[in-house]
Amino acid sequence: MADKEKKEPKEEKRGKGPVVCGYPLSIFFIVVNEFCERFSYYGMRAVLVLYFKYFLNWDDDFATSIYHVFVALCYLTPILGAIVADSWLGKFKTIIYLSIVYALGQIAMAISAIHDITDQDRNGTPDNMTFHVVLSMVGLFLIALGTGGIKPCVAAFGGDQFSNHQENQRRTFFSVFYLCINGGSLLSTIITPILRAQQCGIHTKMECYPLAFGVPAALMVVALVVFIVGSPMYYKAEPQGNIMLDVCKCIGFAIKNRYRHRSKQYPKREHWMDWAEEKYGKLLIAQIKMVLKVLFLYLPLPMFWTLFDQKGSRWTLQATTLNGDFGGFIVQPDQMQTFNPILILTLVPIMDNVIYPLIKKCGFDFSPLKRMTVGMFLAAMAFVCAAVVQLEVDKTLPTFPSASESQLKLLNMGPSAVTVQCGAEPPMELPANQASPDYYTFAGSDSVSVSLGNTTRTITLTKGHRQTLLVPKTLTSAWELTEDLTSKPQKGANGIRFVNGLSVPINISSTQAEFGIIEPFLVSNYTLLKNGKQIFTIRSASASCDVEKDFGFGSSYTYFIPSTFTFTENCGNITTIEHIKPNTVHMALQIPQYFFITAGEVMFSVTGLEFSYSQAPSNMKAVLQAGWLLTVAIGNFIVLIVAELAKLPKQWTEYVLFASLLVAVCFIFSIMAYFYTYMDPAEIEAQFTNDLKQDDDDDNDDRPRKHSHNSEIKMVKKPSDHDVTSQTKM
Repeated sequence: MADKEKKEPKEEKRGKGPVVCGYPLSIFFIVVNEFCERFSYYGMRAVLVLYFKYFLNWDDDFATSIYHVFVALCYLTPILGAIVADSWLGKFKTIIYLSIVYALGQIAMAISAIHDITDQDRNGTPDNMTFHVVLSMVGLFLIALGTGGIKPCVAAFGGDQFSNHQENQRRTFFSVFYLCINGGSLLSTIITPILRAQQCGIHTKMECYPLAFGVPAALMVVALVVFIVGSPMYYKAEPQGNIMLDVCKCIGFAIKNRYRHRSKQYPKREHWMDWAEEKYGKLLIAQIKMVLKVLFLYLPLPMFWTLFDQKGSRWTLQATTLNGDFGGFIVQPDQMQTFNPILILTLVPIMDNVIYPLIKKCGFDFSPLKRMTVGMFLAAMAFVCAAVVQLEVDKTLPTFPSASESQLKLLNMGPSAVTVQCGAEPPMELPANQASPDYYTFAGSDSVSVSLGNTTRTITLTKGHRQTLLVPKTLTSAWELTEDLTSKPQKGANGIRFVNGLSVPINISSTQAEFGIIEPFLVSNYTLLKNGKQIFTIRSASASCDVEKDFGFGSSYTYFIPSTFTFTENCGNITTIEHIKPNTVHMALQIPQYFFITAGEVMFSVTGLEFSYSQAPSNMKAVLQAGWLLTVAIGNFIVLIVAELAKLPKQWTEYVLFASLLVAVCFIFSIMAYFYTYMDPAEIEAQFTNDLKQDDDDDNDDRPRKHSHNSEIKMVKKPSDHDVTSQTKM
């Protein structure tokens, strides 16, 4: 009685704070906090895989693996956050403490991306990569702990602010809350790639990852400050104990008790959970049975998330090989993810108000589990689309040498044609001031014999490399061998270099970079330039001229300045040698795969959450929510396993593998769904409550009490649109 009297005053505070337009003023602080936190999380995540690949210099598979480990941790830690909040600290303190951890993680990520910290030689590349890797991994761990820990608390804390007579306002709050999640995601995936593409640095200008991570870090600090400012207005419920712990203890006791009584002398019970009856009540056991029935349906679901979360890893890396020129604007590879929140905000109302009612009018039973099955199939189709796009990309890629091969191209720097023979290849005529049209490929041998006219020399090649042999106009002079690119330039940039065929040094610069002084008959280093028009200024000691070149995405060129070059308007005759073609596959071809994956998300994820809520007992909705989040984590671990173990030679085959696996899982899930009986948890709980009351009455009347494992408690099937009510034993 005394405990009850202590709790009543606190219950009276619920919904009694300042009110604006019928809503507690406190929820506005919570909504702003959620918007800033989601902006911080999705903004950081949008550029994360590119940070791994281009700043930390990890390969595609390893970058993808670490990305998905991080995402998996973000969906494992909510279970920990829920236990801490419900059992010890309460939601308010859990949000405060873990938000501090979260903000520290974001700040650590921003610091880890500052290359000048360890760039002692000021060449734009960190000299101590271990420092950056360790700091970024610590930052990601703190972020995973923070974002996952507060995930189950913020929405529930917002719902706590409403009193029982504010049910409509509470419903509106959750709609606005969901809108803030998608709004923060949309804005951050637009803004942070733009910030990343900027140039910044103290000594050397590089892509601005510190800014791309720093702005989300600042937003997380803002989220924390806003949440703390609203503290005096919040209703703060005391922790009441965690139902998940009770569920785990009950299941554990049932398993142990069943193991102790495994002998045939003990009579079997209708369900293995009935072995917990010696210690736990009938109602709790019945509720756990309902939860386990839904969790069994969850077993195939991780495969959907395996595909879905690759839009932030594999698909972003695929976008770096595409042409992002949309006419009036350039789309960055990591900005393609914005199509997901845009399509969500578009498709959710269309599905709810047009598609589903239309299917219902046609007389089809499009139950929640059928929607989820279709959603899984649409996600598989998205990966088929991704495979088709990858096949088109592969057609544009040159054939690079394998580890046991070497490739050689020849550039004739002389004013007259020469006859060339490389190894066993047939002789060909190499025109003046021109390069051989294709690379010669040599397998096995480290050296090759090259004949030019009457002169023959043995050239030592490097396996796994592409090289160009600079043939001087005087064949008795030294033959220079240059290193060419053996992969597409990173981030859609263009690898450009110049060869000086003049007898005097020249200086070359552009609006974006300095090529420096190039000595006679030598070549400059490669410089990466963005797409679009570039103006190159070529200077000698006595003259200069400008030439304009227009670049696409992901190409590689060598510009040869011949001995016949003149400093006239447009710089006379410059030979253009194309080593790697620009990206010709347009980024718009990714839109269909984003459409299918988002349509699948709407039908699978949104419907799945509603289904889980409707099938969960009143006090175990958080348990099923934890189970749902666990499927996301497992799905990301599956990506990790496939990326590290499969090692498929072609990316499109990996996409087809994932699509095939999901189609197979979709078929299995459809069979499981066919045999699933929809439940009405409230009705089942009411049956047990009535039976418990009846047992109490029987005890008062000194009547013998029934054993629960022999009782005929029924499971009521929740009717669908055209189903009649049926019953089945539980």
